Amino acid sequence: MSEQILVINAGSSSLKFHMYKVQPGDQLDFEFGGQVSGIGSSQPAFKVKDAQGQSMVKQDLDGEQAKDLHTAQALVARWLLEHVDGRPIAVGHRIVHGGARYDSSVPLTPQVLEYLDSLSPLAPLHQQNNLAPVRVIFEHYPEIFQVACLDTAFHQGHAPHLQHFALPGRFFEQGVRRYGFHGLSYHYISQHLRREIPELADGRVVVAHLGSGASACALQEGRSVHTTMGFTALDGLPMGTRPGRLDAGVVLWMLEQGMEHDEIQSVLYTQSGLKGLSGDQADMRALEASDDPRAKLAVQYFCYHTAENLAGLCVALKGLDTLVFTAGIGEHSPSIRAGIARHLEWMGVEIDPVRNQAGKTVISTGDSRVKVLVIPTNEERVIAEQSLALVRKKS
Repeated sequence: MSEQILVINAGSSSLKFHMYKVQPGDQLDFEFGGQVSGIGSSQPAFKVKDAQGQSMVKQDLDGEQAKDLHTAQALVARWLLEHVDGRPIAVGHRIVHGGARYDSSVPLTPQVLEYLDSLSPLAPLHQQNNLAPVRVIFEHYPEIFQVACLDTAFHQGHAPHLQHFALPGRFFEQGVRRYGFHGLSYHYISQHLRREIPELADGRVVVAHLGSGASACALQEGRSVHTTMGFTALDGLPMGTRPGRLDAGVVLWMLEQGMEHDEIQSVLYTQSGLKGLSGDQADMRALEASDDPRAKLAVQYFCYHTAENLAGLCVALKGLDTLVFTAGIGEHSPSIRAGIARHLEWMGVEIDPVRNQAGKTVISTGDSRVKVLVIPTNEERVIAEQSLALVRKKS
């Protein structure tokens, strides 16, 4: 029987899974992937596609079938048991926050789970959802090897002046420091450049991971040297429902107005960003299509402040050779890429409008001093690779 690796990415409103077959030489072949979307909504859906993109499942669910993450997990587990022979040799999980303890993926044990659970206040939208499938597998399939693949690990090793906040030292000792996120995505882009465009891999690279959550990372010789997110996933670039960089005095003002912790948390994590600026819309596609002045403001804000953050990362690199756009907005929105690039023309960033509109890999002009690329990310493959490496290490 062939070996398989199952990858799970559990979020607040979706549960994604991917299966990889281990081939000779430990090459990984993608077999199928799926997700339950709209968890907790009135119109959830269950979809699975094979490696050729052919639909294996396309099912609209009633609200009760995916009323929460627990019921969605049960649905996916039943489908996997019916369609997969045997057990995977490992299950790899995307875990958003790994704290300061881990600089790489780690086998999951009850002790590791307890530590990761303690970090939940630092990632309230993500961490508990990420850990929920881990607990289910521990309970029902304790013999299966599980791996935590950490979004923070890729950023370990930053220079001390890029890890600290300008706060009394006791806070750093208690874990208040810059961690950075989206590390699995940046790891993939770094690997991709090394494999496909090696002449760019060791240069000064800034990667813009632009989705509903957004951040950017400065790479030197393929390693993270600085990133825009810090202590939590609130910091840095503006996002779908999160503000990005924010004067801490705003939070003090909210407290002075009598707002409670949970209310402030809700504002910062679910009501701000593009949604806050536009009034009600966090989806960039809808904002781009809208004539509402508030929608236009949200788009302008996103492009300018993203460009400002990208330029700031170049200080750590002492220049810029390559700019990479990735993730949902970065991969699929030519107008946002162009809007950001316009603010960076003074740095030598020039985009070819035809290549940009067509979504080519290289979208910069021939004369552009900075090479500009669009590279689809693949965090799931990184999770599968890291999980397989730990399986082999323990055997």
